[in-house]
Amino acid sequence: MKTVAQRPQSLTTAKFHYCPGCTHGIIHRLVAECLDELKMRENAIGICPVGCSVLAYDYFNCDMLEAAHGRAPAIATGIKRLLPDRCVFTYQGDGDLASIGMGEIVHASARGENISVIFVNNTIYGMTGGQMAPTTLLGQVTTTSPYGRKKEEAGYPVRMAELLAQNEGSAYICRTAVNDPVNVTKTKKAIKKALTTQMNGLGFSMVEVLSTCPTNWGLSPLEALNWMDENMIPYYPLGEFKVREVE
Repeated sequence: MKTVAQRPQSLTTAKFHYCPGCTHGIIHRLVAECLDELKMRENAIGICPVGCSVLAYDYFNCDMLEAAHGRAPAIATGIKRLLPDRCVFTYQGDGDLASIGMGEIVHASARGENISVIFVNNTIYGMTGGQMAPTTLLGQVTTTSPYGRKKEEAGYPVRMAELLAQNEGSAYICRTAVNDPVNVTKTKKAIKKALTTQMNGLGFSMVEVLSTCPTNWGLSPLEALNWMDENMIPYYPLGEFKVREVE
């Protein structure tokens, strides 16, 4: 019998700990498929964040390290400079990257560090109970914004893709989503492009992936996908924001 689908070699057999409907699992699989198809698994080193995906080292079947909260870009920088032939990627959430790790990610981009970043944006702090994140939308209810985020108190949500695309060191910056099959396919294509951008030595690359958090949003998995389409994508438009081609 012909095999049409199977677990990527770059994923272990460990069961995901994520809540039902969480799209971290989809994103994990896409990263793993890209590593397999680009034949990078034996050459890859991933950096885990602090957050819902803190246990990513249990799931990816390649060399993995754990970073202190927000410091994944700094760890990735050191590894890539020491081992420039390796494929080095970080996997980070909106608290890890856009809050405590804002300084690290901005300066890694400005320096043009030749690493790839998978940034999962679900507009909320999932692991710690659903607090407001830098990417929480205006009006969005969280445990620390029970009446909805107000610009007068918390400012505006941070658009990381647009912010980092302005840096000269950024070579590839893209925002995608995983709310339907079409966008899942586009996300895989973007992740693969980010990894090849790195291996071509072009500089810093990041794929921001809009993700769901049904548990902390207080929605069913299906409702969460619809909420992303109706609320997140209008504020966080999808597409490529910076593309540096091989000369």
